[in-house]
Amino acid sequence: MKARTFAPRKLDIEAFIESGETMQGQLPLTDLARLAQELAKDADAAALPPISWSATGRQVAQRVGGPQLWLDLKAEGQMAMECQRCLHAVTMPMLVDHSIRFVKDEAAAAELDADSEDDVLALSRQFDLMDLIEDELIMALPIVPRHDQCPTDVARLMSADTEALPPGGVPESADEAQATTASGRPNPFAVLASLKKDRS
Repeated sequence: MKARTFAPRKLDIEAFIESGETMQGQLPLTDLARLAQELAKDADAAALPPISWSATGRQVAQRVGGPQLWLDLKAEGQMAMECQRCLHAVTMPMLVDHSIRFVKDEAAAAELDADSEDDVLALSRQFDLMDLIEDELIMALPIVPRHDQCPTDVARLMSADTEALPPGGVPESADEAQATTASGRPNPFAVLASLKKDRS
């Protein structure tokens, strides 16, 4: 008997889980528009390695009723995000290792989701597994991406800007604020100093 073929974009999720099979593949970041929105401005999605993923169906026997239906999902990749310290691109790992329970309909999913710590979704014969993988990858992103140590040239500029500030860290006048920093760029505290002057 020929094994059934499953399509990840239009997946009969119940049949797949009951089969106990595993699907796996690689997914280019360029295929994930929502995730790509988190890229740093100077990053190229096509230059990043594809995301590796796998999905396995699993049934868990119960004392009463039919077995629970679970999907074990794993994914791994890299994401170039904007460092919140230096604003340059920083490569962050993405790792997903998550199990999701499936139930017969949306009402049952909402009821169980409210009373359980498990993630619960409704069964579908046209389930988009790639959308689910994208959702999980987005949730796996760090809230505050940053380098362990920012690039040397960027760190030097940041240090120079700090040294250019007067004692206390904030310019006392708009004239001080207009002075350029040691890096040759306008002082980043100009607006703050102007506001301070306006309020006095």
